[in-house]
Amino acid sequence: MSSACDFELVIRGGRVVLPDQTLEIDVGIRGGKIAALGKDLPKGDTEISAEGRLVLPGGVDSHCHMDQQPWEGKATADDFNTGTLSAMCGGTTTVIPFAMQMRGQSLRDIVLDYHDRARPKAHIDYGIHLIVGDPSAEVLKNEIPALINEGCTSMKIYLTYDGLKLDDYEVLNVLDVARSEGAMVMVHAENDACIRWLTEKFIEARKTQLRYHEKAHSEIGDREATHRAISLSELIETPILVSHVAAGGAVEEIRRAKARGLPIYAETCPQYLFLSAENIDTHDLSGSKCVCTPPPRDKSNQPAIWDGILDGTLEVFSSDHSPWNYADKIAGGPDTPFNRIPNGIPGIETRLALLFSAGVNGGRISLQKFVELTSAAPARLFGLYPRKGAMAVGSDADLAIWDPDRIVTINNAMLHHATDHTPYEGQTVRGWPVMTISRGELVWNDGKVLSKPGRGQFIARERPFPPRQDLSRTLAS
Repeated sequence: MSSACDFELVIRGGRVVLPDQTLEIDVGIRGGKIAALGKDLPKGDTEISAEGRLVLPGGVDSHCHMDQQPWEGKATADDFNTGTLSAMCGGTTTVIPFAMQMRGQSLRDIVLDYHDRARPKAHIDYGIHLIVGDPSAEVLKNEIPALINEGCTSMKIYLTYDGLKLDDYEVLNVLDVARSEGAMVMVHAENDACIRWLTEKFIEARKTQLRYHEKAHSEIGDREATHRAISLSELIETPILVSHVAAGGAVEEIRRAKARGLPIYAETCPQYLFLSAENIDTHDLSGSKCVCTPPPRDKSNQPAIWDGILDGTLEVFSSDHSPWNYADKIAGGPDTPFNRIPNGIPGIETRLALLFSAGVNGGRISLQKFVELTSAAPARLFGLYPRKGAMAVGSDADLAIWDPDRIVTINNAMLHHATDHTPYEGQTVRGWPVMTISRGELVWNDGKVLSKPGRGQFIARERPFPPRQDLSRTLAS
């Protein structure tokens, strides 16, 4: 037992969510770490009463975009200040956004620029994913291995989007590097040719309304690209994570791959459970507030997404926060065609509450499953665990205290992102994070922001997988 005042902070009397059970115990914090878990801990320098509330590991959002390098001359609304502030006020304590390399750019230069953007602004801790848009020989042989050594141990690749998409040969090269380095590769799995072909046909037929965005991004294209990504991963014998799974067909492809023992992981996002194609199909352009890729699908897909969450096919629940102001969404005027609407929606602050309300309070998932989806699994898959994502002695004291019965009707005025709308406007949830603690510091207290920009730290992440022998040597043996 620790002696009196051994703790800088003690959280008392809450229901603490551990990996295998929920107990009414205290949490003692010292030096920014969880130092003790137990009943009747000695007094701390500061104490927080959590009676009647839940104490959870802080959320880890492993898929979000903020202060990203401009694309086609445009930048999303949030920088690291407002993006991490919004995350923090929603119960998230760690984010992993993206340094985006496009054709002709140095990945090293992009990452250095991204560090400069983040360092003075971040409220909470952060990692950096690499977006590999130009896997040149220099990038593959030198830049990626060096950046992985520096703690950027995950990469995202795209099978669509001009300036970012890789062909299958390039994908294989990136996967081969990931295998050799023990890194995770995330895949945006949509079939580019399907999207381009359908878009051209719709535009030629003057079918430019918002509803055609979802139709041009066909569910069939999701299914095919997911199958192809899995096949390429299987060839190189290295894990991948399929990003933002939206369609039931893609869930089935992932489930089949897992059944064959392949190391395939996957995530989904709030927009695929709490929005649908109906939200995009509006008589005016207001539906553009829900335009993202892959798009929210017909509601008939939502049971398949829930099933994927429940049976472990989908391990991670991230936000894919990518906010645009409405004026930027409809910059082309009232007749802006669907293919000119920027893709992306905000959701970093509402991610946890939406799932908690529908999942935990809705009786679909346990508190342990909630923590696994939103904190522990992303921390493990991206080299943060057990420093992050764990309610354990020695882990960072990154915690969120929840009022599990608080009723909140979501509106944009209450949120802390820099965009002028939320696609979840008017949705009512039960359960809300009322306090956020980052490395032992109370940074959000029931409506009051107590942090300052720049207190967040870059986290150099571990390799999520052991490096393996170069595949060419394996094939030759």
